[in-house]
Amino acid sequence: MTQKEMMLSGMLYDSHDDELRKDAARSRQLTRLFNNSTEEQKEYRVQLLKQLFGSTGEKIHIEPPFRCDYGCNIYIGERFYANFDCIILDVAEVHIGNNCLFGPRVCIYTPNHPIDADIRNLAIELGKPVHIGDNVWIGGSTVINPGVTIGNNVVIGSGSVVTKDIPDNVIAAGNPCKIIRKITDEDKKYWQSEFEKYQNIVNQGGNLQ
Repeated sequence: MTQKEMMLSGMLYDSHDDELRKDAARSRQLTRLFNNSTEEQKEYRVQLLKQLFGSTGEKIHIEPPFRCDYGCNIYIGERFYANFDCIILDVAEVHIGNNCLFGPRVCIYTPNHPIDADIRNLAIELGKPVHIGDNVWIGGSTVINPGVTIGNNVVIGSGSVVTKDIPDNVIAAGNPCKIIRKITDEDKKYWQSEFEKYQNIVNQGGNLQ
């Protein structure tokens, strides 16, 4: 097996491997071009992201600056948005579903390091994949640790450190991140009602009278 194959399979690998260095250099080039682009270059930004990532949906929007290790191990669904300062360290695969929204400074970490210092000092490490479902909103300054799976229809509160799996249809927050409550039909009714008020105002030309 190559070091890259070992890395992606979750085994120990040498992070100084030549093939991985080339992949990382490609990522640095594409993210540099992306981060130095202007707001008038929307189509160019999307082209760069599609080159960088393993796959994406048609609609993707990331606010610069953005950083990642390799990019090619990141798989993103349709209608993805990430605010400023997103970091995804993808030594293992990162899968993000449809309709996902990241606040500023959301960080996803897949790398892990040996606890034994002698092995760690050899630049030998490993990674664990991260999976995020559909319709997930992750609040700003959240950290998602290696090996975590976040289910569908989840809201993660800002400043959270997600160390364990989060199931579908819940609000969770904290350090470590814990479930606060389930998302219920009452939530849906409330927000549908609020949206109807919004639509009425828009239909009246924004006149609140």
